Amino acid sequence: MKKHIPNALTTLNLICGLISVSLVLQNHLVWAAVFIFIAAVFDYLDGTAARLLKAYSELGKQLDSLADLVSFGVAPGLIIFQLLSIHCTNGCNILERWNIVPYLALMIPVCSALRLAKFNIDPRQEVNFIGLPTPANAIFFASIPMIIHIQDRIHTFIQLDFMVALFSNPRVLAVLAVFFSYLLISDLRLFSMKFKSMSWKDNQHRFIFLFLSLVLLLIFSISAVPMVILAYLLLSVVYQKKM
Repeated sequence: MKKHIPNALTTLNLICGLISVSLVLQNHLVWAAVFIFIAAVFDYLDGTAARLLKAYSELGKQLDSLADLVSFGVAPGLIIFQLLSIHCTNGCNILERWNIVPYLALMIPVCSALRLAKFNIDPRQEVNFIGLPTPANAIFFASIPMIIHIQDRIHTFIQLDFMVALFSNPRVLAVLAVFFSYLLISDLRLFSMKFKSMSWKDNQHRFIFLFLSLVLLLIFSISAVPMVILAYLLLSVVYQKKM
């Protein structure tokens, strides 16, 4: 039975992604984002279970990529497509008036597919990543509807109203969609969160990242999620030579 546990967790990831897509179609963007976060948990658990149980299989590898494409490619892409469709309604330039800008969000699932295909055939990514991982990209975009719609209901030490205004701007969203899509397929090396030991020397960047993430989340709540992803990118650049 143990060999089926990782695939079962991957299937739950896929189910969460499908639920997220269905919620976007009903314009329930916050709940759609919640299911992307839940999918990310199952995605982490399936890899952990496979390593602990030594239950690796080619089927599991391919199923994981297909599930990730739905949960971390199609679902966040549709969320941004919907947000751009809403905020571009009264746009002043020709791309917004012709409703072309929202289609830039489709770069997210397209580049996610390329990223996942590249990962499956690239032996250099067994320890660290080359290009932004699809779950990190999805979590960044999934946090946006939460920041826009529920930030004012959550108590934080510092209110970041400017973030709501920033992420409500269709031009900012369009630029982010294009930029992060590029990061997905770029050759930028990024560290993974796989601990082979607990020594400070081998995992300095990981411990710093975990500490920063905890502090940011405690201070800014859901608004910290984009900051956490940006901190991950920045630390990966700083520690390039150690990866």
